[in-house]
Amino acid sequence: MSNEKTPGFNTLSIHAGARPDPATGARATPIYQTTSFVFEDVDHAASLFGLQAFGNIYTRIGNPTCAVLEERVAALEGGTAALAVASGHAAQLIVMHTLLEPGDEFVAAGQLYGGSINQFNHAFKKFGWNVVWADATDPSSFEKALSPETKAIFIESIANPGGIVTDIAAVSAIAKKAKVPLIVDNTLATPYLCRPIEHGADIVVHSLTKFLGGHGNSIGGLIVDGGSFDWSQDDRYPSLSAPCPSYQGMVLHETFGNFAFAIACRVLGLRDLGPALSPFNAFLILTGTETLSLRMQRHSDNAKAVAEHLSRHEKVEWVNYAGLPGDSSHGLAQRYTPKGAGAVFTFGVKGGYDAGVKLVSSLTMFSHLANIGDTRSLVIHPASTTHRQLTDEQKTAAGAGPEVVRLSVGIEDLDDIIADLDQALAQI
Repeated sequence: MSNEKTPGFNTLSIHAGARPDPATGARATPIYQTTSFVFEDVDHAASLFGLQAFGNIYTRIGNPTCAVLEERVAALEGGTAALAVASGHAAQLIVMHTLLEPGDEFVAAGQLYGGSINQFNHAFKKFGWNVVWADATDPSSFEKALSPETKAIFIESIANPGGIVTDIAAVSAIAKKAKVPLIVDNTLATPYLCRPIEHGADIVVHSLTKFLGGHGNSIGGLIVDGGSFDWSQDDRYPSLSAPCPSYQGMVLHETFGNFAFAIACRVLGLRDLGPALSPFNAFLILTGTETLSLRMQRHSDNAKAVAEHLSRHEKVEWVNYAGLPGDSSHGLAQRYTPKGAGAVFTFGVKGGYDAGVKLVSSLTMFSHLANIGDTRSLVIHPASTTHRQLTDEQKTAAGAGPEVVRLSVGIEDLDDIIADLDQALAQI
């Protein structure tokens, strides 16, 4: 492609990172289903293991199919480099493993995916990493939660399942003042609707399982390095600023500059913890990225129409969808996601917990399962499933109270989506 013009989003979704296979001429990215790669000679092997040259060693550390996916999503997000891993949870683990030492803290929005809340509250504590909770609707709460031990701030661009749009720029200003990186989970928005790096994020994470893959057929996660954080400012991030004993005293931020964080995640986190992405899953997710803009626009348009319909329904108490003019996040959605507020939203059904369970049991076209971001319309009752491990107070704070139903609106015909919801609501 010409160097005179930056390719547009749709073009990048199809072409970024991909080239015809040099050995066969295959146009689609091949699935490099191999554990390891042959070295040219002893010197070549030594340079790869010493980080003096880029190349393939072992699929646990990197794979050509995964590399195309990494380059593509980094381009879509406007980052400098990326690392693909086995799941969204694995992406969060590798990020924190790179940033935190035992006893360190990070501040996180309380309105997060229930699995992330559980991971932060329990699994991370086994590493000696402590979470301090803030309120995504009140940026000042992040500043109040800071301490000398704080090493990062974590938010979602659009919160799952509550649909809150976070004021990324406001939280970024707090992070920059505290000299800590801002991590944004951009899973629900995708770079088609929101590019957090443009609003001050330093690191972006994704569950590739959701909209980037988009077809409910593969699990994956991804870390994007925004290239903006100054890792040399002090000794708080030794994985990047201290001599690395694994690589003969190399200081990663000095060697790799504005993509040092992505390198550290790969050669220290992925190498040793091992949550590698399958090349086959990378291939499926790459195929999904090619239609990202088409799908996300249809998802968002359908979701807005469904939210408008439910907001007028006699058996619905409330609807939380930032695409609705009366929603508390509507103004932020106009700023951060002007093309649409995404496919996922919640609503409260009259009758509470029992009514929510009855609704999801009565739907026929909607699939009742623990996922979002499929081409198909999906439904779940978080209080009885994804958030059931939380206390009642935590459920409510996370936007998953007893009456809450979460929809992930698919790309089917709108009339069919609404008809299924209407017949299920009629049975309550």
